[in-house]
Amino acid sequence: MSTSRPDRPRLVLTAGEPAGIGPEICAQLAAGDASGTLDCEITLLGDRTLITQRAQAAGVDPARLHIEHHPLAVPCIAGHPDPRNAAHVLALLDAALQGLREGRWDAMVTAPVQKSTIAASGVPFSGHTEYLAERCGTPRPVMMLVAGSLRVALATTHLPLRAVPDAIDTALLLEVLHIMHTDLRDKFGIAAPRIAVCGLNPHAGEDGLLGDEDQAVIAPAIAAARDAGLLVHGPVPADTAFVPRELARADAVLAMYHDQGLPVLKHAGFGHAVNITLGLPVLRTSVDHGTALSLAGTGRADPGSLRAAVDLAASLAAQRIAGRTTTPHGYGG
Repeated sequence: MSTSRPDRPRLVLTAGEPAGIGPEICAQLAAGDASGTLDCEITLLGDRTLITQRAQAAGVDPARLHIEHHPLAVPCIAGHPDPRNAAHVLALLDAALQGLREGRWDAMVTAPVQKSTIAASGVPFSGHTEYLAERCGTPRPVMMLVAGSLRVALATTHLPLRAVPDAIDTALLLEVLHIMHTDLRDKFGIAAPRIAVCGLNPHAGEDGLLGDEDQAVIAPAIAAARDAGLLVHGPVPADTAFVPRELARADAVLAMYHDQGLPVLKHAGFGHAVNITLGLPVLRTSVDHGTALSLAGTGRADPGSLRAAVDLAASLAAQRIAGRTTTPHGYGG
């Protein structure tokens, strides 16, 4: 690992699902730290034997990696997740959070996990976002993906489509807008963030003809946010919210559900987009893709999104270090 410098962000990288591509793309990125091609220092959390094997498959010298060893429960076969290793996956997240709390690291970056495998182990699990929020004592985490200058946050995350309208209410949207405003200002350094809010229904409801949620639920949240001094506009019909003219008016877009906003973002930057959790007392970024089980162990996985996640985490952490007056790592829960 590179020589520690107080102005160089220290990142902790969790290897994710051991049967997926996480261990090998993490090894590729951590090797970049060791060779000085990343402007940060990386500690990789995972099983040392597994990461060594995957590093070699990807053509990386394991001796270049700074690994904090957390053993698997049972040996791992690439491409075949085992629920018995679910506790190992969650332990990596807990260890990263504990290190952030203690000030050992400035930000965490997470490789993908297999939600179904964790759930099969008997642990209720809907995703990193919700798990980390619960561990941090954060009542309202907000998922936002970033691809270049395009930022898309979600009012709801991993819900069946039929459940989305019932999950959205004015109070929730107002809370999400305040979280977006605060983190865009404090973490991204945007002094006066402009937020566009998508409608839920086609044509933003077309004056109630295609559903009343836009007028009855979303518009009042926007009005309340504006009354509080936030630069928010909408509801914008989702089919035009992402055209260049509309995006020029916004620093971020709030979509009502997962597949309303993310297809556009992933079209713009798949493989190089970043998932960041807003509302947490810690900096956390992640990849924009899944575990890619069919590629695990082949050495052919593309680390592009993980590199983007590391770069964003390092950049935001560096801003925080430069302006730090108090330690930002404490949290409840």
